Amino acid sequence: MPVAASSTRFLLLSLLLLSSPAVAVVRARVTALIVFGDSTVDAGNNNAVPTAVRSNFPPYGRDFPGGRATGRFCNGRVATDFYSEAFGLRPFVPAYLDPAYGIRDFAVGVCFASAGSGLDVATAGVFSVIPLSKQVDYFRDYKARLAEHLGAAEARAVLADAVFAISIGTNDFIENYFALTTARFLEFTVGDYTDFLIGLARSFLVELYGLGARKIGFTGLGAMGCLPIERGRRVMLCIEEYNAAARSFNAKLRDMVDELADSLPGAQFRVAEVYGFFTGILQNPASYGFVKASRGCCGTGLYEMGYTCSEWDALTCADANRYVFWDAVHPTERANKIIAEYLMNTTFSHFL
Repeated sequence: MPVAASSTRFLLLSLLLLSSPAVAVVRARVTALIVFGDSTVDAGNNNAVPTAVRSNFPPYGRDFPGGRATGRFCNGRVATDFYSEAFGLRPFVPAYLDPAYGIRDFAVGVCFASAGSGLDVATAGVFSVIPLSKQVDYFRDYKARLAEHLGAAEARAVLADAVFAISIGTNDFIENYFALTTARFLEFTVGDYTDFLIGLARSFLVELYGLGARKIGFTGLGAMGCLPIERGRRVMLCIEEYNAAARSFNAKLRDMVDELADSLPGAQFRVAEVYGFFTGILQNPASYGFVKASRGCCGTGLYEMGYTCSEWDALTCADANRYVFWDAVHPTERANKIIAEYLMNTTFSHFL
């Protein structure tokens, strides 16, 4: 495509995304959305895992189509569901381990993410969830099934034009390093641990590239020190040490991703930078139509997540749309939608 035509197409797409109150549907050559990560994007894989980190029960999912608690840590859909819809695919991305779906469904979108997981295998071990290496194993299995379903050549074409969305890293800090649940805090300084994680992220991206991925969007970390569960421990103040770690991780991730994108032929790797945008929502929630940004909708909103959210359901707010956070860690569906619109415009639209 000529440069002028490509630029015009991107400008029109950007205007469409910015002007629409909903996530715009984009008709283009994106064949599938393939998701790796943690609870920010897990669509229910942990339902099949013997772990306490689950959300396949009320009040989770109360605003999902049919009011189903799918295993998403949200009252409704998560960001990757909105990406899928915006790409003109299906309105949600099914979990690979959900027996209700098969390869026909997964051919246009599949989620391998596991709540509680991290780049560091030790993080996944804290709550016995699916480590990133196992998520990749599931992807290998998916590739074989896709080739059987579509034929080898078509399967390769699907993967080449698929968008890979990655959202992972927060748990490595708040569930592992800063929580002192493993020996990592003894083995590394914060800076050295960050470098360790970036090395793991690099190896992961190279592995995905070797398996056929070409369009990858890696979401950076948000202001994890401002999560309600963390603020509740510090007289409602954000923990700057955690936020500083997130900013450092994001800067190093950006440098690493840029370097890989330049060195791997055909690679379209981008960091979806969310830190500044989400911090803006937290600092000025009224500008986005929110009333509460310091606590979640579920229970007291300061410590509930998973089973504890269910136990305190009687205290759960009536209108989640007024809240940035659904539980003490995860955004509401409305917040996810706003974030997805922003990241579609700034990052994922570049894959078109």
